[in-house]
This record gives sequence, structure tokens and C-alpha cells, in this order.
Amino acid sequence: MEQLEMVLGFVFVTLMSFAIFYISFKKEPRRLLNGFLFNVFLFLLFGTTMMICLSFSKPILTLFVVVIILLLLSISFFGIYIVIFYLLKNARMMKKKESRTLQNKLTFILALLLIGYFLFSMILPQEIFGKNIFMIKSLASFLYLYYLLSVFNFLTISFLYKLRKYPLNQDFIIVLGSRVIGDKVSPLLAGRIDRAIEFYTEQKEIQSPPKIIFSGGQGKDEQLSEALAMQRYAIANGVAEEDTIIEDKSTTTYENMLFSKRIMDELWENETENIEYNCLFSTNDYHLLRAGFYAKEVGISAQGISAKTARYYYINAMIREYIAIAYMNKKRHAVVVGASVVLGIVLFILQNYFTI
Repeated sequence: MEQLEMVLGFVFVTLMSFAIFYISFKKEPRRLLNGFLFNVFLFLLFGTTMMICLSFSKPILTLFVVVIILLLLSISFFGIYIVIFYLLKNARMMKKKESRTLQNKLTFILALLLIGYFLFSMILPQEIFGKNIFMIKSLASFLYLYYLLSVFNFLTISFLYKLRKYPLNQDFIIVLGSRVIGDKVSPLLAGRIDRAIEFYTEQKEIQSPPKIIFSGGQGKDEQLSEALAMQRYAIANGVAEEDTIIEDKSTTTYENMLFSKRIMDELWENETENIEYNCLFSTNDYHLLRAGFYAKEVGISAQGISAKTARYYYINAMIREYIAIAYMNKKRHAVVVGASVVLGIVLFILQNYFTI
């Protein structure tokens, strides 16, 4: 009876954790906190499942628990080596298919950092650091686990965010610009436009279609603005010119959102008395979450629809996105890292100069 009550208690806590996540995600999906809340739910769900399996003396359930435990142990011991191998393999692919810029070498850099961390942990010389070696390893391990959890939360909410579906009642779709090649859109940018056209076409079949705002200025190495190149591509693929709007002054995602908001606010104020308009933005799946953060920052309630990205390019792009989002939350990361370093210094002083 006590065992049953314990199981029911775990089930209740697990359901409550999911309810908390769902309410938070429903209210505002553009939160990193939602990734953490969902991972808490997954952890509790796993624990509850294991407890239920162990509570019933059934061979098949016991076998299930053993298999799961062995799988987790395998991931713990070998997962990081598989990740490093894949990062190096991806870095080689990026070298073949993309320009050799720093941002296209992020998979290689991350692989080197992980290799360096493990070498540091294994061969840290005792004779140099003496009795402080354990403290140094502990500090490094804490920061490693902190960023591992941070990355995991980021990946979780990125995946959940792009699964959302939106009703066919939009007034505007913002297509976020990217570099054009000559006077033509790149394959990556074409994917963003195609996704907007797909939504535009579906809505047009049942009611008035949304206006599509093509947002992107002209770079120094571009023959025309990204917005104009996108508009030409869209018109050539079936979008009526009167349903297109050009925003050709922006140079960043933040400006894409800000300048597009100004256009939508002005048009909406002149054409209708309603206060709110419905709006989406279209970008690549790896870029969706950060674009959502910028939309929120400028005061647009818009959510994102995503275009797929080439598989070889995706992981490098996600690393770049994580770095950008971490920079957006640099104060929180600085507090955690700074507090850890300060604590390490205090423990170093106590350990070397005081008897504790």
C-alpha cells in the first residue's frame, strides 16, 4: 500500500511538472525557461517510469529497466566521444562545402575545446598544482556541466518551438533576409521564401492572403537589396505583387523585426480600427528561436514558421545560434561563471593559508 502511494505521488508530481511547462509554454513559447521545465518533466517521467516498472515483479519490466540503465551508462561513457567524432566529421564537411570563415569552423573549434577539456582532466600534473588539483578539476567540471545543461535546455526549446502550428488567419508574414548571390537569392534564403509562400498559398485558398514583408538591406558585396531579390523570387513563384512589401534598410535580425514592425503598425493604423494584427515570420529552423526573441524584444507578438536547413550545415548553425543567445543572456552567464571563480579563489585561499 505504501509503495502504491509512493508511485501515485511520483505520478502526481510528474503530471504537475508537465502542467507547469504547458502553462508557461502556452503563455509565452519564446522562453529558454521552457526548455528547462520540459527537461524537468522528462527527468521526472523517466524516474516515475522506472519506479512503476520496479514496483511490479514482471520479467519484461525488469528487462526494460536494465536495458534503459545500460543505455544511459553507455551514453555517459561513450556519448561525448561520439559527439567529438561527429563534430570533426561535420567540420570536414563544412570545409568542403562552405567558405572558410570563423563562423563556419565552429564545429571544429567545439571539438577541440571538448578534447582539451578531457585532456586537461586526465593529465593535469599533480606536481604543479599539488593539493589544489581536486578543486581545479571540480571547478572545471561544474562549468562543463553548467554549459552542458544550458545547451540541452536550448536544444529542447528550439525543437519544441518549431513544432508549433498557426491558424490561417495572418495579416502579415515577415521573411527575414540573408545574403544574396549576385542578384539571386541563395538556397538558404529561398527556403525561407518558399515557406512563406506555402503558408500564403494555403491561406489564400480560404480567405484573404497575408501581406508578405521582405526584410533585408543591401550589403557591400551585394548587387541589390535582399528585400528586392526576395520579392522578385516570390513574384516569379506565384505571389501577387500587391501582396508584397519591401523593407530594405535592415542589416540585422533585430532591425528586420523593428523596421517591419514600423511598417505593419503604419499600415494597420491606416487600414483598420482593430488594435491587434496577426503576424508570423519565416526563417530557417536553426534561426527560429533567436528571431522569436528579437520579435519579443521589439514588441511583436509574432511567432515563427521554419524552413529546413541542409543537414551538414545545421549543427554548425545551431552552435552559432547558441553562442548568440548566450550572449543575449550574458549577464546571467557572467554571474554563474563569476560566482564559481570567486568561490574557487576563496576555497584556494582557505585551503592554502588556513586550516579548515
